Amino acid sequence: MIGKMVEITAGLEEVTVLLRAVTGLHQRVWASRLTVTDPAHVETAARLRATFGRPALTSADDLRRDLADYDRAFGVDLGQEVAS
Repeated sequence: MIGKMVEITAGLEEVTVLLRAVTGLHQRVWASRLTVTDPAHVETAARLRATFGRPALTSADDLRRDLADYDRAFGVDLGQEVAS
């Protein structure tokens, strides 16, 4: 759920994380000024940080687009068709 807005509910015994459904359920720790982190969360965050800066691989064909697609998307009508 890194980077997503979630709802946190803390009860006397457990802390629940919600995003459309329960996505996390942890035992509550009552120590003051203490950050508790699940080791699985640390591993996931490290993997996400490592892949964050890498660009996605694309082929040259993925970069081609009919410019008329943009005209349609923005409601531009020049009243002329161009033969391809």
